Amino acid sequence: MEYITVKKYTLKRIENKSEYKIDYEKELNPQQLDAVKQKDGAILVIAGAGSGKTKTLTYRVARLIEDGISPNNILLLTFTKKAAREMLSRAALVLDSRCEEVKGGTFHSFANIILRKYSSVLELNNNFTIADRPDCEDIINHIRSKVINKQEKRFPKKHTILDIYSKSINKNIPSDEVILSEYKNFEHASVKINEIIRQYTLYKRQNSILDYDDLLLYLKVLLETKPEIRKKLSNQYKYILVDEYQDTNTIQAEIIKLLASEHNNVMAVGDDSQSIYSFRGANFKNILDFPNIFENTKIIKLEQNYRSSGNILALANEILLKAKEKYTKTLFSNIECPIKPALICAKDLKTEAEFIAQRVLELTEEENIPLSDICVLARSARMTYNLEIELSKRNIPFKKFGGMKFIEAAHIKDIIAHLRVILNPSDIISYTRILLLLDGIGTQSANKLLPVLTDGNGLNNDKLPVKNPEAVLKLVNLININQTNLYNPAKIVQSVINYYEPILADKYDDSSKRKKDLEHFYALSEKYSSLEDFLSDLALEPPDTSVSDIEEGAFKDEYLTLSTIHSAKGLEYKAVFIIGAVDGRFPSTFSFNSTEELDEELRLMYVAVTRAKTHLLITYPIDMFDYSTNMVLSKPSRFLDEISQEILEKWIVE
Repeated sequence: MEYITVKKYTLKRIENKSEYKIDYEKELNPQQLDAVKQKDGAILVIAGAGSGKTKTLTYRVARLIEDGISPNNILLLTFTKKAAREMLSRAALVLDSRCEEVKGGTFHSFANIILRKYSSVLELNNNFTIADRPDCEDIINHIRSKVINKQEKRFPKKHTILDIYSKSINKNIPSDEVILSEYKNFEHASVKINEIIRQYTLYKRQNSILDYDDLLLYLKVLLETKPEIRKKLSNQYKYILVDEYQDTNTIQAEIIKLLASEHNNVMAVGDDSQSIYSFRGANFKNILDFPNIFENTKIIKLEQNYRSSGNILALANEILLKAKEKYTKTLFSNIECPIKPALICAKDLKTEAEFIAQRVLELTEEENIPLSDICVLARSARMTYNLEIELSKRNIPFKKFGGMKFIEAAHIKDIIAHLRVILNPSDIISYTRILLLLDGIGTQSANKLLPVLTDGNGLNNDKLPVKNPEAVLKLVNLININQTNLYNPAKIVQSVINYYEPILADKYDDSSKRKKDLEHFYALSEKYSSLEDFLSDLALEPPDTSVSDIEEGAFKDEYLTLSTIHSAKGLEYKAVFIIGAVDGRFPSTFSFNSTEELDEELRLMYVAVTRAKTHLLITYPIDMFDYSTNMVLSKPSRFLDEISQEILEKWIVE
């Protein structure tokens, strides 16, 4: 055995991987160890907030490979590509680089890969475009304008129709049922809504376009209707790991069942108490029904919390006791802190905002907690408006999450539209967008041009039914030239940017700022070797940077975080404020008549509380007028009602 010395450290070179054995007993607590050591069969890990679920999944991957399972036989499904990448990178540090060979990603990215491989079986073109939400809304709006007339009774907007369609797909129920349960005010329009949905589905099929829901739907259809392919995939992915299982929708749960049909080796990790995304189609019942769906399921509970103090967990446990449906668990922690959570009553919204701003200053100046480790959470973004004014008065820097994303900016969408047409000339929506950028071309001209441009018979000036044929030919030339170079996306992007810059300068007064965004976009493209992969990732995992971040540069100084609770899931801060915890707003009055909705609001409170490490302050005003109910809201959230002073201190701002 060879030894080498680097400065004062002695390193032992491992000649054989089998020499290195992970000390799982030392690294994991008993419950985590139990989960990691399980090999075959169905396993449900109920991972309480801050209980080390990522570590458990990481060591589970390492253990499987250490036991001789090939990385090619393991599938790790998460809800962000970043999460999968981080888990596999950590597993590689625990064991070795084989862990990074595991297939890991989101449900949608996995579906994208499988569908492109088996596209011909489903009569799909393998160069299909993945449409993001704004694109889908544009398609629906195009169809909507043809189906309804101006004399129509009140009719849902494009985003509402898309919501109805998406919920119908994700919940696997008819659109009429969605309308009756969630959009009863549009019951009179159900026939025409269904007609729009029918035409929308047909339009996507004819133009080789798939939306996010289609990716899952087509994968499910493939697995259900092609048993030989299902068997092949199930035998390939003999061990399936699913993160955040409480956030899966009905189709995703069915896909997992189909993929596991040959072996039943599924480990699902999640926390039923953090199921807060029903508005996106997540099905809370999936995690409750897991033991009924997968035979002989072993349930393991992770209850030791590594984030929060015992005092904060005492409050979290009290809140959970009020849940109607749940897996019973009791969080505990070895982290000691004498400070108890507090419920603060303020006379009005202004006083509430003043108190939070003042307390933030005290935490930073007297207790040396950096601004970056303080967060204000709200049930909805509008609840922080008064606080934003107060913070600005006191020159406290803050950043509010939930603004327009980089990928949603008009000029970036223009560039992406060009790239989509280069990859898929049948993408009529993208083709229309880039035609409308040209001088002298409106909607009517674009509609006349599209059949000519897509008939495949070549072009000349005489064929073009527009006043500005040179501009159209220049665009077509750009598309044709770049279609021969699909495996160099950076070169294509630069070509499109060079073409687009004169349009940018003419269209936007702040074009110099926007040019910086184009430079950033080009830098993103350099990481890819295929235009198809680049566009797929932009659709499935869009950059999470906001437009202002790109234009103004990253924040150099610390800032206070303002966020909705939904956006803060998975994050943690030393000090957390929960603002506006008044009954009627949190929980919302709209949830009062539904046990399921009220339970989800309660889980939302639990998620907010468990973001805090040591300091937790919950505020509510007693003079808030609610215009939707014409009521004055004055009581604290019912989720905090009847909790003793021993667990939750009560303060009044005077």
